[in-house]
Amino acid sequence: MLRIVSANLNGIRSADKKGFFTWMAQSGADVVCVQELKAQLPDLAPHMQAPDGYHGFFHPAEKKGYSGVGLYCRRAPDRVVEGLGIADIDAEGRYLRADFGNVSVVSLYLPSGSSSEERQLVKFAFMKRFLPILEALHAEGREMVLCGDWNIAHREIDLKNWKGNVKNSGFLPEERAWIGDLFQRVGWVDTWRTLYPEAPGYTWWSNRGQAYAKDVGWRIDYQLATPGIAAGAVRAAVYKEEKFSDHAPLIVDYDHPDWR
Repeated sequence: MLRIVSANLNGIRSADKKGFFTWMAQSGADVVCVQELKAQLPDLAPHMQAPDGYHGFFHPAEKKGYSGVGLYCRRAPDRVVEGLGIADIDAEGRYLRADFGNVSVVSLYLPSGSSSEERQLVKFAFMKRFLPILEALHAEGREMVLCGDWNIAHREIDLKNWKGNVKNSGFLPEERAWIGDLFQRVGWVDTWRTLYPEAPGYTWWSNRGQAYAKDVGWRIDYQLATPGIAAGAVRAAVYKEEKFSDHAPLIVDYDHPDWR
């Protein structure tokens, strides 16, 4: 069984203080995809760079205290790909891929457009340039799982207060249509929604008010998979017993021959 975890840490050092690595050691995960490191490599303590039993790989942002993605792998990958080869995107540390045989796992962090109109335009520009890459990845012929914070809720079930957010970043019609196109035309499979058509599966809660306590959340963290490995997805869970971040880890188990 292949267990993959995706977790936006909202600062790896902060999540560490809240017990993330202690939990990870007990999680049974084969691959852990983390986003929003908010740290460069020199900032990472040894147990963050190479936790017991895991190989660590990182693609930090150039700007200090900002963005960045990482991968923790029990099995040493055959190959690691850092970045997309697009300078302004790679400067923000948003894409890291590991290949294991015929299986690839990606840690991904899409821009948020919520802070300003300028950042929303950056997000749209990212989406436009990322779409042909997503098409090419799907067509590679490999089994692939794209894990991360997509900063988009696809459907009304994916956020509690959808009526109040139809004009807000993360639930704009253009964003919803873009991610829907990945499912309907390109062929990526939304593993959570396939397993649990009626379960909201929120993974992020605003720090305002009592959003977490009242479960006023958004499902913006996904594991999108190619159809073959997606068909082997047997269970998924959002881990909320401990709070490491404003996001919760998304755990999916895949029945795959290479991990039996």
